[in-house]
Amino acid sequence: MNSERIYATGRRKSAIARVWIKLGSGLISANKKSLMAYFNRDTLRMIIEQPLLLAGGLDKFDVEAKVHGGGKSAQADAMKLGMARALVEYDPELRSVMRKNGFLTRDPREKERK
Repeated sequence: MNSERIYATGRRKSAIARVWIKLGSGLISANKKSLMAYFNRDTLRMIIEQPLLLAGGLDKFDVEAKVHGGGKSAQADAMKLGMARALVEYDPELRSVMRKNGFLTRDPREKERK
């Protein structure tokens, strides 16, 4: 593919992440803030970077995401799913690796209503 942007959506609990990836220098942003500024816990940053590490594209892709709903942890998981889906769209050969590591499986658990 060329340098066009690839879009995918990720969801977790009530959080929704709309994710765009394109070839670039490795910049990751969420809601127009840097990853460090928006997700202030190291564990959340690690969760988000997992699909890129697996694909070997941590410094190869620029990621831009718009996240809303839920808490920061659910937003991080939603962003991870969106990034994994976008990477599979970019390179279909990554599908089996992403699936094997559980990055393409949406966690269906929601808050149980009283």
